[in-house]
Amino acid sequence: MLNVSRSGYYAWRKHGQTVNPREQRQIERDEAIKQAFIDSKERSGARRIQVDLAELDMTPDIKTIRNSMVRQGLVPKAARKFKVTTDSKHNQPVAPNLLEHDFTASAPNQKWVGDITYLFTSEGWLYLAVIIDLYSRSVVGWSMSNRMTATLVCDALKMALFRRGFPEGIIVHSDRGSQYCSNDYRYLIKKNIDLLRV
Repeated sequence: MLNVSRSGYYAWRKHGQTVNPREQRQIERDEAIKQAFIDSKERSGARRIQVDLAELDMTPDIKTIRNSMVRQGLVPKAARKFKVTTDSKHNQPVAPNLLEHDFTASAPNQKWVGDITYLFTSEGWLYLAVIIDLYSRSVVGWSMSNRMTATLVCDALKMALFRRGFPEGIIVHSDRGSQYCSNDYRYLIKKNIDLLRV
């Protein structure tokens, strides 16, 4: 309540208002560790906190950080369970499957596949949409957001088209989830109909 660390309080009780340099360093280190823990929304463990402190030119070892966390009662929250990324049970129109399980390509820009996954970051869960060229298996377009919307997949496809110079005749395949069957995504396909087949 008074923004005083537990270790600092007990050091003050033990020695009055005089704290030796070693104890003072521990107090400051405890406070930095606690602040890094709070900044991570109480999710970071000792290893992540060590990385954060290194950015502040502080270099305590893992054991020191763990001991400090135990001393201060800092316990990381478990990451919440995440939901699946796609919803195939929708009423949107579904395009025919032109790929027909043939995931090979003899040249670049013949077949692209798109999908959505998710990543846990220090900012929380983020969704990642990617477009992969089946010839090289390289990512040709991507987009990231904290929301799984049609804009996410549209932005990934736009990036792929732009980076590859708007090639023609590409088959673009997805799992036909609701984002890929949305009005916005279908409009983007229709707008580039000479370039894309779905």
